[in-house]
Amino acid sequence: MKERKGLLFSILAVAFFVAWGRAAPASPPLPLRVVKDYPLPGRTTRFDYESYDPKSGLLFIAHLGDSEVLVFNTKLQKLVGEIPGVSAVHGVLAVPSLGRAYASATGRDEVFAIDERNFHILAKIPGGHYPDGLAFDPMTHQLFVSDELGRTDTVIDTATERRVATLRLGSEAGNTQFDPVSGRMYVDAQSLNRLIAINPKAKRIAASYPLPGCEHDHGLYIDAPRRMAYAACDGNAKLLSFDLRRMQVTGIHSVGRNPDVLAFDAKLGRLYVASESGVVAAFGEKGRGIAKLGESYLAREAHSVAVDAQHRVYFPLQDLNGHPVLRIMIPAD
Repeated sequence: MKERKGLLFSILAVAFFVAWGRAAPASPPLPLRVVKDYPLPGRTTRFDYESYDPKSGLLFIAHLGDSEVLVFNTKLQKLVGEIPGVSAVHGVLAVPSLGRAYASATGRDEVFAIDERNFHILAKIPGGHYPDGLAFDPMTHQLFVSDELGRTDTVIDTATERRVATLRLGSEAGNTQFDPVSGRMYVDAQSLNRLIAINPKAKRIAASYPLPGCEHDHGLYIDAPRRMAYAACDGNAKLLSFDLRRMQVTGIHSVGRNPDVLAFDAKLGRLYVASESGVVAAFGEKGRGIAKLGESYLAREAHSVAVDAQHRVYFPLQDLNGHPVLRIMIPAD
Protein backbone atom coordinates (compact mmCIF):
# COMPACT_ATOMS: atom_id res chain seq x y z
CA MET A 1 0.00 0.00 0.00
CA LYS A 2 2.81 2.40 0.90
CA GLU A 3 4.56 1.61 -2.39
CA ARG A 4 1.35 2.26 -4.38
CA LYS A 5 0.82 5.57 -2.53
CA GLY A 6 4.42 6.51 -3.15
CA LEU A 7 4.10 5.70 -6.86
CA LEU A 8 0.87 7.70 -7.13
CA PHE A 9 2.50 10.66 -5.39
CA SER A 10 5.47 10.51 -7.77
CA ILE A 11 3.21 10.44 -10.82
CA LEU A 12 1.19 13.42 -9.55
CA ALA A 13 4.35 15.34 -8.66
CA VAL A 14 5.83 14.78 -12.12
CA ALA A 15 2.57 15.86 -13.76
CA PHE A 16 2.47 18.99 -11.60
CA PHE A 17 6.01 20.07 -12.39
CA VAL A 18 5.60 19.35 -16.10
CA ALA A 19 2.49 21.52 -16.17
CA TRP A 20 4.14 24.18 -14.00
CA GLY A 21 7.25 24.29 -16.15
CA ARG A 22 5.41 24.37 -19.46
CA ALA A 23 6.06 27.66 -21.21
CA ALA A 24 3.09 30.01 -21.27
CA PRO A 25 1.96 31.22 -24.67
CA ALA A 26 4.12 34.17 -25.69
CA SER A 27 2.37 37.53 -25.84
CA PRO A 28 2.50 39.55 -29.07
CA PRO A 29 5.02 42.40 -29.00
CA LEU A 30 4.09 45.78 -27.55
CA PRO A 31 1.99 47.55 -30.24
CA LEU A 32 4.14 50.70 -30.17
CA ARG A 33 7.02 51.94 -32.29
CA VAL A 34 9.75 54.40 -31.38
CA VAL A 35 9.53 57.91 -32.81
CA LYS A 36 12.45 59.47 -30.99
CA ASP A 37 14.72 59.20 -27.96
CA TYR A 38 14.83 62.80 -26.76
CA PRO A 39 17.97 63.57 -24.67
CA LEU A 40 17.28 64.73 -21.13
CA PRO A 41 19.57 66.72 -18.83
CA GLY A 42 21.08 65.40 -15.64
CA ARG A 43 22.61 62.16 -14.50
CA THR A 44 21.68 58.55 -15.25
CA THR A 45 19.57 58.31 -12.10
CA ARG A 46 16.05 57.13 -11.32
CA PHE A 47 12.91 58.74 -12.76
CA ASP A 48 9.46 58.34 -11.25
CA TYR A 49 5.96 59.60 -12.07
CA GLU A 50 4.91 61.76 -15.00
CA SER A 51 1.82 63.94 -15.42
CA TYR A 52 0.35 65.39 -18.62
CA ASP A 53 -1.68 68.61 -18.77
CA PRO A 54 -3.93 68.43 -21.88
CA LYS A 55 -4.71 72.14 -21.61
CA SER A 56 -1.14 73.43 -21.81
CA GLY A 57 0.39 70.36 -23.44
CA LEU A 58 3.04 70.25 -20.73
CA LEU A 59 4.40 66.96 -19.45
CA PHE A 60 5.89 67.05 -15.94
CA ILE A 61 8.52 64.39 -15.24
CA ALA A 62 9.92 63.52 -11.81
CA HIS A 63 13.69 62.97 -12.02
CA LEU A 64 13.89 61.44 -8.57
CA GLY A 65 17.62 60.73 -8.53
CA ASP A 66 18.45 64.34 -9.43
CA SER A 67 15.74 65.91 -7.19
CA GLU A 68 14.42 67.79 -10.18
CA VAL A 69 11.15 68.15 -12.10
CA LEU A 70 11.57 68.34 -15.87
CA VAL A 71 8.96 70.00 -18.08
CA PHE A 72 8.49 68.78 -21.65
CA ASN A 73 6.21 70.63 -24.09
CA THR A 74 4.40 67.94 -26.06
CA LYS A 75 3.12 70.46 -28.62
CA LEU A 76 6.61 71.76 -29.41
CA GLN A 77 8.24 68.39 -28.66
CA LYS A 78 11.02 69.93 -26.64
CA LEU A 79 12.17 70.43 -23.05
CA VAL A 80 11.06 73.84 -21.75
CA GLY A 81 11.83 73.75 -18.04
CA GLU A 82 13.94 72.35 -15.23
CA ILE A 83 12.79 72.79 -11.63
CA PRO A 84 15.65 71.89 -9.25
CA GLY A 85 15.62 71.40 -5.50
CA VAL A 86 12.56 69.13 -5.27
CA SER A 87 14.23 66.68 -2.92
CA ALA A 88 13.87 63.02 -4.02
CA VAL A 89 10.78 63.91 -6.06
CA HIS A 90 8.43 60.96 -6.53
CA GLY A 91 4.95 62.06 -7.56
CA VAL A 92 3.96 64.85 -9.95
CA LEU A 93 0.46 65.97 -10.85
CA ALA A 94 -0.65 68.69 -13.26
CA VAL A 95 -3.95 70.36 -12.35
CA PRO A 96 -5.14 72.24 -15.46
CA SER A 97 -8.02 74.03 -13.71
CA LEU A 98 -5.57 75.64 -11.27
CA GLY A 99 -2.73 76.27 -13.70
CA ARG A 100 -0.50 74.50 -11.22
CA ALA A 101 1.44 71.30 -10.84
CA TYR A 102 2.24 69.54 -7.59
CA ALA A 103 5.27 67.44 -6.73
CA SER A 104 5.96 65.25 -3.71
CA ALA A 105 9.41 66.07 -2.37
CA THR A 106 9.89 62.83 -0.48
CA GLY A 107 13.35 63.82 0.76
CA ARG A 108 11.76 66.70 2.69
CA ASP A 109 8.36 65.10 3.41
CA GLU A 110 6.74 68.03 1.62
CA VAL A 111 4.52 68.75 -1.36
CA PHE A 112 5.59 71.57 -3.69
CA ALA A 113 3.03 73.70 -5.54
CA ILE A 114 4.42 74.85 -8.91
CA ASP A 115 3.17 77.66 -11.17
CA GLU A 116 2.79 76.24 -14.70
CA ARG A 117 3.44 79.65 -16.31
CA ASN A 118 6.93 80.29 -14.98
CA PHE A 119 7.70 77.07 -13.03
CA HIS A 120 8.18 78.99 -9.77
CA ILE A 121 7.55 77.28 -6.44
CA LEU A 122 4.40 78.79 -4.94
CA ALA A 123 4.25 76.85 -1.69
CA LYS A 124 5.74 73.98 0.29
CA ILE A 125 3.23 71.97 2.31
CA PRO A 126 3.81 69.18 4.87
CA GLY A 127 3.09 65.88 3.15
CA GLY A 128 3.37 63.23 5.86
CA HIS A 129 6.14 60.66 5.98
CA TYR A 130 7.33 59.59 2.50
CA PRO A 131 4.74 61.34 0.29
CA ASP A 132 4.37 59.61 -3.08
CA GLY A 133 1.32 59.61 -5.40
CA LEU A 134 -1.00 62.60 -5.82
CA ALA A 135 -4.65 63.02 -6.83
CA PHE A 136 -6.92 66.09 -7.11
CA ASP A 137 -10.61 66.37 -6.30
CA PRO A 138 -12.06 69.24 -8.40
CA MET A 139 -15.29 69.21 -6.38
CA THR A 140 -13.71 70.06 -3.03
CA HIS A 141 -10.49 71.55 -4.49
CA GLN A 142 -8.45 69.21 -2.32
CA LEU A 143 -5.24 67.39 -3.10
CA PHE A 144 -4.79 63.89 -1.67
CA VAL A 145 -1.25 62.61 -1.13
CA SER A 146 -0.28 58.96 -0.63
CA ASP A 147 1.88 58.93 2.47
CA GLU A 148 3.38 55.53 1.75
CA LEU A 149 5.43 54.75 4.83
CA GLY A 150 3.34 56.89 7.20
CA ARG A 151 0.32 54.72 6.29
CA THR A 152 -1.92 57.75 5.73
CA ASP A 153 -3.37 60.00 3.07
CA THR A 154 -2.59 63.68 3.52
CA VAL A 155 -5.31 66.15 2.49
CA ILE A 156 -4.31 69.61 1.23
CA ASP A 157 -6.65 72.54 0.59
CA THR A 158 -5.40 74.01 -2.71
CA ALA A 159 -7.14 77.35 -2.03
CA THR A 160 -4.86 78.00 0.94
CA GLU A 161 -2.08 75.46 0.14
CA ARG A 162 -2.35 74.09 3.67
CA ARG A 163 -2.68 70.59 5.07
CA VAL A 164 -6.19 70.20 6.46
CA ALA A 165 -6.39 66.51 7.38
CA THR A 166 -4.42 63.30 7.81
CA LEU A 167 -6.42 60.12 7.19
CA ARG A 168 -5.10 56.97 8.83
CA LEU A 169 -5.35 53.96 6.48
CA GLY A 170 -3.94 51.19 8.67
CA SER A 171 -1.77 50.21 5.70
CA GLU A 172 1.04 51.45 3.52
CA ALA A 173 -0.47 53.76 0.92
CA GLY A 174 0.00 52.91 -2.74
CA ASN A 175 -1.31 55.17 -5.46
CA THR A 176 -4.32 57.47 -4.92
CA GLN A 177 -6.85 58.25 -7.70
CA PHE A 178 -10.08 60.28 -7.89
CA ASP A 179 -13.36 58.97 -9.30
CA PRO A 180 -15.48 61.91 -10.55
CA VAL A 181 -18.62 59.79 -10.93
CA SER A 182 -18.91 58.64 -7.31
CA GLY A 183 -17.00 61.62 -5.93
CA ARG A 184 -14.80 59.17 -4.02
CA MET A 185 -11.04 59.11 -3.68
CA TYR A 186 -9.57 55.61 -3.96
CA VAL A 187 -6.30 54.49 -2.39
CA ASP A 188 -4.33 51.26 -2.74
CA ALA A 189 -3.91 49.81 0.76
CA GLN A 190 -0.92 47.88 -0.45
CA SER A 191 0.06 46.01 2.71
CA LEU A 192 -3.56 44.84 3.15
CA ASN A 193 -4.28 44.01 -0.51
CA ARG A 194 -7.39 46.18 -0.39
CA LEU A 195 -8.85 49.20 -2.15
CA ILE A 196 -9.95 51.98 0.22
CA ALA A 197 -12.65 54.52 -0.69
CA ILE A 198 -12.48 57.97 0.91
CA ASN A 199 -15.27 60.54 1.23
CA PRO A 200 -13.41 63.79 0.41
CA LYS A 201 -16.11 66.09 1.81
CA ALA A 202 -16.24 64.32 5.16
CA LYS A 203 -12.51 63.56 5.05
CA ARG A 204 -13.03 60.03 6.26
CA ILE A 205 -12.78 56.45 5.01
CA ALA A 206 -16.10 55.36 3.52
CA ALA A 207 -15.39 51.72 2.62
CA SER A 208 -12.71 49.10 2.04
CA TYR A 209 -12.75 46.34 -0.58
CA PRO A 210 -10.64 43.16 -0.81
CA LEU A 211 -8.50 42.50 -3.89
CA PRO A 212 -8.23 38.69 -4.06
CA GLY A 213 -5.42 37.54 -6.32
CA CYS A 214 -3.32 40.64 -5.62
CA GLU A 215 -0.12 40.92 -3.64
CA HIS A 216 0.80 44.49 -2.70
CA ASP A 217 -1.44 46.71 -4.89
CA HIS A 218 0.63 49.78 -5.69
CA GLY A 219 -0.34 51.24 -9.10
CA LEU A 220 -3.92 52.41 -9.70
CA TYR A 221 -5.98 53.86 -12.53
CA ILE A 222 -9.69 54.80 -12.51
CA ASP A 223 -11.56 54.52 -15.81
CA ALA A 224 -14.55 56.52 -14.60
CA PRO A 225 -16.78 56.45 -17.73
CA ARG A 226 -16.67 52.63 -17.91
CA ARG A 227 -16.86 52.29 -14.09
CA MET A 228 -13.68 50.26 -13.90
CA ALA A 229 -10.53 50.49 -11.80
CA TYR A 230 -7.21 48.77 -12.47
CA ALA A 231 -4.75 47.89 -9.72
CA ALA A 232 -1.16 46.86 -10.41
CA CYS A 233 0.15 44.33 -7.89
CA ASP A 234 3.93 44.57 -7.63
CA GLY A 235 4.21 41.58 -5.29
CA ASN A 236 3.01 39.01 -7.84
CA ALA A 237 3.14 40.79 -11.24
CA LYS A 238 -0.61 40.96 -11.74
CA LEU A 239 -3.05 43.59 -12.97
CA LEU A 240 -6.53 43.39 -11.48
CA SER A 241 -9.72 44.64 -13.12
CA PHE A 242 -12.12 45.98 -10.49
CA ASP A 243 -15.76 46.71 -11.33
CA LEU A 244 -16.83 49.96 -9.64
CA ARG A 245 -20.51 49.04 -10.01
CA ARG A 246 -20.29 45.61 -8.38
CA MET A 247 -17.29 46.64 -6.24
CA GLN A 248 -15.40 43.43 -6.88
CA VAL A 249 -12.51 42.01 -8.86
CA THR A 250 -13.60 40.77 -12.30
CA GLY A 251 -10.29 39.91 -13.97
CA ILE A 252 -6.64 39.10 -13.30
CA HIS A 253 -3.96 39.66 -15.95
CA SER A 254 -0.22 38.99 -16.10
CA VAL A 255 2.21 41.90 -16.51
CA GLY A 256 5.95 42.49 -16.10
CA ARG A 257 7.62 41.98 -12.71
CA ASN A 258 7.08 44.80 -10.23
CA PRO A 259 4.43 46.78 -12.14
CA ASP A 260 4.30 50.44 -11.18
CA VAL A 261 2.77 53.27 -13.24
CA LEU A 262 -0.39 52.99 -15.36
CA ALA A 263 -1.49 55.34 -18.17
CA PHE A 264 -4.66 55.30 -20.24
CA ASP A 265 -5.36 56.52 -23.78
CA ALA A 266 -9.10 57.20 -23.51
CA LYS A 267 -9.70 57.76 -27.24
CA LEU A 268 -8.05 54.48 -28.23
CA GLY A 269 -9.23 52.62 -25.14
CA ARG A 270 -5.70 51.46 -24.34
CA LEU A 271 -4.17 50.90 -20.93
CA TYR A 272 -0.38 50.84 -20.56
CA VAL A 273 1.34 49.20 -17.58
CA ALA A 274 5.03 49.97 -17.00
CA SER A 275 7.13 47.87 -14.64
CA GLU A 276 10.39 48.05 -12.73
CA SER A 277 11.58 45.01 -14.68
CA GLY A 278 11.47 47.10 -17.87
CA VAL A 279 8.57 45.15 -19.39
CA VAL A 280 5.68 47.30 -20.67
CA ALA A 281 2.27 45.75 -21.35
CA ALA A 282 -0.63 47.17 -23.37
CA PHE A 283 -4.29 46.27 -22.92
CA GLY A 284 -7.36 47.13 -24.97
CA GLU A 285 -10.96 47.51 -23.85
CA LYS A 286 -13.04 44.38 -24.28
CA GLY A 287 -16.61 44.33 -23.02
CA ARG A 288 -16.60 45.23 -19.35
CA GLY A 289 -12.93 44.36 -19.08
CA ILE A 290 -9.64 44.43 -20.97
CA ALA A 291 -7.55 42.05 -23.07
CA LYS A 292 -3.78 42.07 -23.49
CA LEU A 293 -2.63 43.48 -26.83
CA GLY A 294 1.04 42.76 -26.30
CA GLU A 295 4.10 43.35 -24.14
CA SER A 296 7.84 43.87 -24.62
CA TYR A 297 10.98 44.60 -22.66
CA LEU A 298 11.68 48.30 -23.24
CA ALA A 299 14.67 49.22 -21.07
CA ARG A 300 16.01 48.83 -17.56
CA GLU A 301 13.61 50.31 -15.01
CA ALA A 302 11.18 51.61 -17.64
CA HIS A 303 8.53 51.85 -14.93
CA SER A 304 6.92 55.23 -15.72
CA VAL A 305 4.53 56.00 -18.59
CA ALA A 306 2.31 58.86 -19.79
CA VAL A 307 0.11 59.46 -22.85
CA ASP A 308 -0.71 62.75 -24.60
CA ALA A 309 -3.70 63.83 -26.69
CA GLN A 310 -1.97 62.75 -29.92
CA HIS A 311 -1.60 59.15 -28.65
CA ARG A 312 2.12 59.62 -28.12
CA VAL A 313 3.43 57.52 -25.25
CA TYR A 314 6.32 58.78 -23.11
CA PHE A 315 8.85 56.71 -21.15
CA PRO A 316 11.68 58.46 -19.24
CA LEU A 317 14.66 56.09 -19.37
CA GLN A 318 17.46 56.71 -16.92
CA ASP A 319 20.32 55.14 -18.82
CA LEU A 320 20.34 54.60 -22.56
CA ASN A 321 23.92 54.26 -23.74
CA GLY A 322 25.12 56.29 -20.77
CA HIS A 323 22.54 59.10 -21.01
CA PRO A 324 18.99 59.76 -19.74
CA VAL A 325 16.39 60.07 -22.51
CA LEU A 326 12.66 60.51 -22.97
CA ARG A 327 11.54 57.74 -25.29
CA ILE A 328 8.58 58.83 -27.41
CA MET A 329 6.48 56.11 -29.03
CA ILE A 330 3.26 55.92 -31.07
CA PRO A 331 0.82 53.08 -31.78
CA ALA A 332 2.21 50.73 -34.40
CA ASP A 333 -1.15 49.88 -35.94
